[in-house]
Amino acid sequence: MQRVLQRSLLGLFLGLLTASALVLAGCGSSDSPPDVAAAPVAAKKKPNILYIMADDLGYSDIGAFGGEIDTPNLDALVRQGRLLTNHHTGTVCAITRAMLVSGTDHHLVGEGHMGAPNDERKGLPGYEGFLNESSLSFAQLLRDNGYHTYMAGKWHLGSAIAGGAVTTAGKTPDQWGFERSYALLGGAAANHYAHERANSSNYTEDGKFVQPGQPGQPGGTGAEPFYSTDFYTRRLISYIDQNKGDGKPFFAYAAYTSPHWPLQVPEPWLSKYKGRYDAGYEAVRDARIARQKRLGIIPADFKPYGGAPETLARSPATAGFNTPGAKYINANNGLAQGYTEYGAGKVNKKWASLTPLEKKAQARYMEIYAGMVDNLDHNIGLLIQHLKDIGEYENTYIMFQSDNGAEGWPNDGGADPRLADEANAAEPVYSTLGTDNGAQAAKRLQYGLRWAEVSATPFRLTKGYAGEGSVATPVIVRLPGQTARLPDLNALTHVTDNTATFLALAGIDLPGQPAPRSIDPATGLDRNAGKVVYNGRNVYPVTGKSLLPLLQGQALAVRSEPLGHESYGRAYLISADGKWKTLWNEPPVGPLDGHWELFDLTTDRGETTDLSARNPGLTSTMVLQWQEFMKGVGGVEPLKPQGYY
Repeated sequence: MQRVLQRSLLGLFLGLLTASALVLAGCGSSDSPPDVAAAPVAAKKKPNILYIMADDLGYSDIGAFGGEIDTPNLDALVRQGRLLTNHHTGTVCAITRAMLVSGTDHHLVGEGHMGAPNDERKGLPGYEGFLNESSLSFAQLLRDNGYHTYMAGKWHLGSAIAGGAVTTAGKTPDQWGFERSYALLGGAAANHYAHERANSSNYTEDGKFVQPGQPGQPGGTGAEPFYSTDFYTRRLISYIDQNKGDGKPFFAYAAYTSPHWPLQVPEPWLSKYKGRYDAGYEAVRDARIARQKRLGIIPADFKPYGGAPETLARSPATAGFNTPGAKYINANNGLAQGYTEYGAGKVNKKWASLTPLEKKAQARYMEIYAGMVDNLDHNIGLLIQHLKDIGEYENTYIMFQSDNGAEGWPNDGGADPRLADEANAAEPVYSTLGTDNGAQAAKRLQYGLRWAEVSATPFRLTKGYAGEGSVATPVIVRLPGQTARLPDLNALTHVTDNTATFLALAGIDLPGQPAPRSIDPATGLDRNAGKVVYNGRNVYPVTGKSLLPLLQGQALAVRSEPLGHESYGRAYLISADGKWKTLWNEPPVGPLDGHWELFDLTTDRGETTDLSARNPGLTSTMVLQWQEFMKGVGGVEPLKPQGYY
C-alpha cells in the first residue's frame, strides 16, 4: 500500500519540486550568459544521432578534460563541438542506462537498485532489477517515427529473449525498439576477448543468443577477431552501412564496455604507457588539476578534493553490525535518532606507503587502463571517420559521455591488497597482465581506489557514492553542421535530458495522453497516476529536458527543479539553480554521526567544506525536498545502506 501511495504522489512531487525551487531562488548561479555565437545551420532533413557511452571512465581521463592519456579523436571532436562540464548521471551503470532509455527516474522503471535487491525492498514495484513495463523507450519512439535504430555493446537492462521461456529477467534491446543490436546483456564482460562457452547466454544479436569465441562466430576459428571495443565499432558500422542511402536517418548507440575491468587491451596500446605512471597517484592527480585549470575546465582558484585520508588498516565495523535488530545509520536516521551501526572501512594507502613491488604493480594497472582509454578513442575516431566517408557526418548529432564516475573497486575487497599486488609484480604473472589468457574468464584486474580517485579529479569520491566524482561525467556534444568549438557549458544537466534531446532532434512530440485510471481495490489509489499512454502501454513520461535550447544559445539552463538521486541508500539533491548540494553517504565514508552534508557548488564543487552546521535551515529544507522526491518516484531508503563493493 505504501508503494502505491508513493506512485500516486508523482504528480504532486513534480509540483513540490517547482515550489521548492522558489525556496532556494536567489542563491545565485555560476552559469555563463547564453552563447552569442551563431548556432550551426539546421539540417534540411532529420539528423542522424551517434551516442557514445564509455563505461566507468573518470571525469579527467580524456585530454579535453585534463587527462594525460592520448585521446586525439575526442579532442578533435571538441574542436567542432563543446564540453558540458556539469552533466550528471546515476551512480552506477544499470541505473544510468535505465534513465537514459526511459528518460525518467530509475526507481519508476525497474532499476531502483542495480539488479534486484535482497533486502526489504525485494519484490517491490520499481525494484525488479531490469527495465520494467512502466518504461518508455526512446529507441522505440525513434523507430516508430522513421529512424533506423542500432546498438552495439553493453545493455544491462534485461536478458530474456522474445519467445523464450517465461522469465522475470526483463527484455533484450530488440524488444525495446532497437532494429539491430549486438548486446552484452550483463554488467561486465568476464573477458574483453570473449571466449564464450557453446551454451552461453551472455550475448545476443537481434534477440538471439550468440557466443563470441565459438567456431564461426566473432572471435572463433575462421571468423573476425573479438576485442570488445574494436568489435563493437565494426558491428555498429556494419549496421549503419546495411541501410546506407535509403533516405532514413539513424540512431547509433555505441555502448562500449571500456575501460571497465578486467583491465585488458591489445598491442600497441598494452605497451604504450610503460613508465608513464611511475610517479604515482598524487603526482598524476596534481598534473591533471594544473591542466584542468589551464584549459578552463575548473577556475584558477578551484579547491580540488584532496583525496581520502590514508588508512593503513581497516577501521572496524560497529559492535552491533550484522546482529539481529541492528539499527543502521541511513539517510533518514542518524545518531540523533538512536541509529548507531555501520560497516568496516577499507585500506587505502598513499603512494609513499607502498612497497617497491606494490608500486610496480599499481603503475602497471594504470598503464593498462590508459591503453584501454587510448584504444577507445581510436575506435571513436573510426566511427567518426566512417560518418565522414559516407557523407553523414555533417548531418549527425554526436554525444559522448561516461555512464558514471571512475570505478574504485578495491583489488582485495577492502583489505590490504599488498600480497596480491606484489604477486602481480613478480614473474611470470607481471608480463601477462592485461593480455588475453584464452579463457572465458580473464584475470579480474582492477586499478583500485587511488587510481579511481585520480580519474575522478578534481572531484570527491568514485562510482557508487553520492559525490561529484561518482555522478559528474565528461560530456562532449557536436550539433549537426557545427564546424567550430563553442564555449563550455556549466549549466546543470542530467542523463534524462539526453533522452529528451534525442527526441527533440527527431522532431518527436513526447507522449502526453494521460493513462486511464486503474484503481487498486486494496488501497483505493490510482496505479496509473502520473503515467501516459504509448502504444497501448501505460508508462511514465520523459521528465528530462531537451538540451537544444542550451546548446543553441537560446537559454541559460534547461532544468528548473532540484535534481534528486538515490542508490544503495546513498543520496543527494542539487538545488534548482545548481548552487547547493546536500548529500549523504553511510559511515565511515560519510560523517560518523550520519548527518547530511551541504556544499556550495559554485565555490566548492570539490566538496571539501561541509556547510551544513552553518546552514541548518537550508540543509533541513533540502533533505525534506529529497524525501518528497523519494515519495514521488517510489524510492525506498534501505534499512542497511551498503554499496555493491
